[in-house]
Parts: sequence; C-alpha cells; structure tokens
Amino acid sequence: MSFEILDQLEAKIKQAVETIELLQLELEEKNERINQLDAEKNNVCQERDTLRNENEQLRNEHNNWQERLRSLLGKIDNV
Repeated sequence: MSFEILDQLEAKIKQAVETIELLQLELEEKNERINQLDAEKNNVCQERDTLRNENEQLRNEHNNWQERLRSLLGKIDNV
C-alpha cells in the first residue's frame, strides 16, 4: 500500500513539474510579446511626436503665408 501511495505522489509531482514547465514557457512567450508591444509602442510614440512637430511647422508656415497675403492685400488696397 505504501508503494501505491508513493506512486501516486510521484505521478502528482511529475504532473506538477510539467505544469510548472508549461507555465514557465507561457510566461516567456508573454514576456516576449510584452517586449514586442513595448517596442511597437515606442515606435508609434516616436512617429506621433514626429507628426506633431511636422504639424506645428506646417501651421507656422500657414500662418506666415496668411500674414504675407494680408500684407500684400493691404498694399494692393493702398494703391
């Protein structure tokens, strides 16, 4: 009877070890995915910052052109 109990205990230990190994593999995969998503997030944030800067430059250019046009229209009105 004690051999039977030891066999059951051994089977449960093996099952626990297999479960732990599977969970470790799953954890590694999740960590890799987290790293991948973090890199993608960094790229997206960098692109967003670039687009914001470009947008600001374009707005400044637009404002400069509006000022130049207003100035020219003012000169035409004075003529």
